[in-house]
Amino acid sequence: MLKKIWSFLMMNIGALCVAVNVHFFLSPNDLATGGVSGLSIVLNKVIPDLSLGMIMICLNIVLFIVGFIFLGFQFGAKTIYASFALSFMVWGLETYVPMQEALSNDLLIQLIIGQIIAASGMAIVFHQGASTGGTDIIAMILNKYFSIEVGKGVLFSDIAIAASSIFIFGPTVGMYAFFGVILNGLVIDYALQQFDNNKEIVIISRESDLVRNFIVQQLGRGATIHYAKGAFNQEDKEVITTILNRKDYTRLKKFMSSVDERAFITVHSMNEILGENFKRLA
Repeated sequence: MLKKIWSFLMMNIGALCVAVNVHFFLSPNDLATGGVSGLSIVLNKVIPDLSLGMIMICLNIVLFIVGFIFLGFQFGAKTIYASFALSFMVWGLETYVPMQEALSNDLLIQLIIGQIIAASGMAIVFHQGASTGGTDIIAMILNKYFSIEVGKGVLFSDIAIAASSIFIFGPTVGMYAFFGVILNGLVIDYALQQFDNNKEIVIISRESDLVRNFIVQQLGRGATIHYAKGAFNQEDKEVITTILNRKDYTRLKKFMSSVDERAFITVHSMNEILGENFKRLA
């Protein structure tokens, strides 16, 4: 129960970060950096009578209806909730904290700070097994009917929205929007890596039994044993492979320095790990 409450709280914090970027940084500067928020900023210029938040709510409704028609019920409750939570948060900020002008005359620094805040928020939402919807639905439709990878579909959709802003807001703002799309993707990838900062450790040691017992008994982690033969002296060796987080890896390094300073260890950062004791496959 507490885990579900924590996930719900984190999902709202992530959505709020994205809403802060849309309201305080993107909208006042007409920066359409992709997604439903970017498309809403463009449409808000064409239909100024509707608030940005209301346009986002309407677009999400339309996109989910289209998604249900073409894709069926493939959207989790978390994604639907996060999408509308973001829209209502933007609407609420517009209502209670209206922006009369941009925070600064420096467009670039606003774009960078805003995108870092938003990308961090989106990474939090993604880590809870949800997304903010929007162009994800378009990407999934392109994937189903035209075999375009979902990641590329999202990128194409965001670039198309940024390109449309060139005709509405001019080439300068449009180029900043293009930069924002690229920056957003880079920061999301980096932030997600920090959430799942696990490492694959491969160890060859003369004290293989001690190392294996330490990993299993002290760290409470699993390990896989491979058998190999050295190319130089043809000596049989045990190769231990395990997956550890940063804290356990630090403990392992300290232990290795005390039992076998001549051990051979390689470390690989992992982008994603699926399976037992890690992220579920489905």
